[in-house]
Formats: sequence, C-alpha cells, structure tokens
Amino acid sequence: MKILLVEDEDRLASFIRKGISAEGYEVEVAYDGRMGLSLFRKNSYDIILLDVNLPHINGFELCQLIRADNETVPVLMLTALDSLADKADGFNAGADDYLAKPFEFQELLLRLRALTRRNGTKPKQVLQLADLELNLDHKTVTRAGQRIDLTTREYSLMEYLMLNKGKIISRVDISERVWSLDFDSSTNVIDVYISYLRKKIDKGFSTKLLHTIVGMGYVLREG
Repeated sequence: MKILLVEDEDRLASFIRKGISAEGYEVEVAYDGRMGLSLFRKNSYDIILLDVNLPHINGFELCQLIRADNETVPVLMLTALDSLADKADGFNAGADDYLAKPFEFQELLLRLRALTRRNGTKPKQVLQLADLELNLDHKTVTRAGQRIDLTTREYSLMEYLMLNKGKIISRVDISERVWSLDFDSSTNVIDVYISYLRKKIDKGFSTKLLHTIVGMGYVLREG
C-alpha cells in the first residue's frame, strides 16, 4: 500500500510518515503542492493525504487536479481548516474524507483503513528485500525459503527494519519504536539484538543485508 503525503510542516510530516510506515504502509512525502502534483503524475499511489494550506498549489486546487487525472484514488484532507464551509470545499474538490487538525493518530489509521476497504485494496502483507521475506500476517521470516526462528523482540526489531528498509535507523528510533522507552545511552541492548539478528539472517549468505553505519545507526539493504 503506497501513500502520498503532501504536508509542508516538516515535523508533522515526519510524525505521520513514521507512524503509518510502522503500520506497513509505504509513504512518500511532498512538501508543497507543486511537488505533490509532480510525484502524483510520475508514480502510482493507493491513497493521497493532503494538507490544505500548501505553498504553490493549495490542497483544494491540488485535489481538483488529481481528480482530473484520476477519479478513483482515495483522497483524505488533513487540515486545521475545520469549518463546515471548509469541509464542503474539500468534498466539492473531490476529497473522500476530511480530518481536522489536531487529530488523534489512531483516528487517522482508522480512516486510512476505511478508505482501503472502500477502494477494495489491502496493505501488502509480505515485506521483501532480496531473498529475505517477512510475513506480517503470520509473523514469520524466511531467507532463500528457509525459515528463521526469532524471539518476539527479535521479530519486532526485524519488522521495524523491514518496514524501513533502505533507511538508516538510529538507536534512538529503535528504542522508541521497538522497546517503547526513552533511549538509555548506557545500555548496549540494541547492539546485542542487532548482533542476534545479523547472525540469524546473514550467517551463511554471501550477500549481507544488515549493516551498521558507524555513528548513525543501522540499515537493512543489499550491499
């Protein structure tokens, strides 16, 4: 499931991207309306999340342009403009749903799932990198067809890395997303679990997938 998020507030865009990426969605971010339109016309997306107050092209105008090209892709407006007139403008522009800021993140997820069902699609349940596969439904991991047995914590770490494959993930991010606690610089527990995972998914394979980026964190990628 690929989502285009068009949001000009960096912190909010980062928060939304991280949150919905952790739920199994692939997210691409545009920081203004012109960039959003360009990405939309170059790529295929399952859902569009639009802010309204955007530079260059506002959300209402962008929604109309999207609708001119594609009548079916679900569009969810995310905006601080919450009057009835604003909502009417959004729906008249072609939006399928409208969520006013500030909002509870859980509500955003519920609305995304509703739009997914309405569009007759569902999030991809198998994540893959080279010959490594993680099944989100069955909570299983295989490499080259061979099952890899993981503990609950190892699986949670593996899932987070797979959801963010190709991206450098810091120890702070892992601490917050996998352990759900504030980062403690005095503990090496993350390094220990990374070592466990590396032995299980890379040992015996010529192509190593789990890499340490000194001073920055870890990344799951080919080469």
